[in-house]
Amino acid sequence: MKNQKVMRLISCASIAMMLSVSVTACGQTTSDTSEEVTTEASAEAPDGEAPGDAPGGFGGTGMSSAEDIDYKGAAEITSADSQDGQTYSSTTADESALLISTSDDVTISNATVSKTGDSDGGDNCNFYGLNAAVLVKDGSTTTITGATITSDADGANGVFSYGGNGGQNGADGDGTTVIISDSTITTTGDGSGGIMTTGGGITEASNLTVETSGQSSAAIRTDRGGGTVTVDGGTYTTNGLGSPSIYSTADITVSNATLVSNLSEAVCIEGMNSVTLVNCDMTANNTDTNGNATFYDTIMIYQSMSGDADSGTSTFDMTDGSLTSENGHVFHVTNTNAVINLNNVKITNNDSDNILLSVCDDGWDGAENIATLNAVNQVLEGTILVGSNSTLTLNLTDGSSFTGSISGEITNADGETVSTEVGEVNVTLDDDSTWTLTADTYITSFDGDVSNIISNGYTLYVNGEAIN
Repeated sequence: MKNQKVMRLISCASIAMMLSVSVTACGQTTSDTSEEVTTEASAEAPDGEAPGDAPGGFGGTGMSSAEDIDYKGAAEITSADSQDGQTYSSTTADESALLISTSDDVTISNATVSKTGDSDGGDNCNFYGLNAAVLVKDGSTTTITGATITSDADGANGVFSYGGNGGQNGADGDGTTVIISDSTITTTGDGSGGIMTTGGGITEASNLTVETSGQSSAAIRTDRGGGTVTVDGGTYTTNGLGSPSIYSTADITVSNATLVSNLSEAVCIEGMNSVTLVNCDMTANNTDTNGNATFYDTIMIYQSMSGDADSGTSTFDMTDGSLTSENGHVFHVTNTNAVINLNNVKITNNDSDNILLSVCDDGWDGAENIATLNAVNQVLEGTILVGSNSTLTLNLTDGSSFTGSISGEITNADGETVSTEVGEVNVTLDDDSTWTLTADTYITSFDGDVSNIISNGYTLYVNGEAIN
């Protein structure tokens, strides 16, 4: 059968769509998000489990509003201004060290910012910027250069860009833009991200050194209402549980940066949002699960149904650079439709199980588990796991190679059986790409030249029929 073009398609029974259970891990009755753990207690999940946040998520009650907040700042800027070499400090709960509340342009140079004073404001901190060390709102374009910003409090994000859309996912913001460069941001408390963007805000960051140590404290963090985040250069390190380097309920692009997560995932994308990485070096050592999560993984793509992110296609795009996964699955997709685009990324998987991707049930429900992996000029190695109720489309093009197998036998980090049979798997292999089998593999459809399948002593079955 060499040099024979094979196209085998199966007519599969369509998987019944599950009704969306719009109760979130935090007891909210809307649709999706969370960056790991909130700083306030929330209602129980419907099955009596503890409130289940995302692996890097917030979760929210949906009961708060920016209009209800009495914003305070130890220093406040309410009109156009330029300040250089100033020190801003707050030791008071629910007060920012520096509050910029104006539609005018503001410039802050060579500042020293210090924030203490825990907040129990929960969603008000996560969604609207209460207690942040630096909070920018009301449409200002604020440029910050050469700053040293330290936050040692719960619910105290480092630099917060709140775009004023009231947490309405997909709605335009008021133009609030934070442009920050050549600065250092250090946070130690829970719920205290490095750079934080919500409500349709805009953040443009370059050459930052960001380190967080608390729970639910992503270095590059977003929450309800989304926004746009662009990062170029710098180092972004997290040390806490549920604190990925990047937590996305927005559109986030990071270039030429180093990202390290010492306990949590590297990236979490929730719902209809995206992360694009260009020439970045990313490492994660996810050794503890958070909230509803039952897998260790490095790139987590999911939908929590908490209301923090709209449902739809989640996108992870990485070009060049490196991705190192110290523990667990490199990619994990659950309860969403995810597209993963990889182009010339050096992937290192140091976990002994060597799982490249899992698409299966986890701790959330209300949607299907669907993934498309597009590999362009890409080397892939490891086992791909596709649960019995899940779907994978694998496209290998432009000289890509995959050395591995596809299976439906899945056990989570708690040792529980998630699946015993493979779901729907559709594979396309162009003339320049190859697949080297490492075990007998059963898939639904194959589009490509069988001569590009290197059997290695194993058999590929398409719709139950051996083709090699």
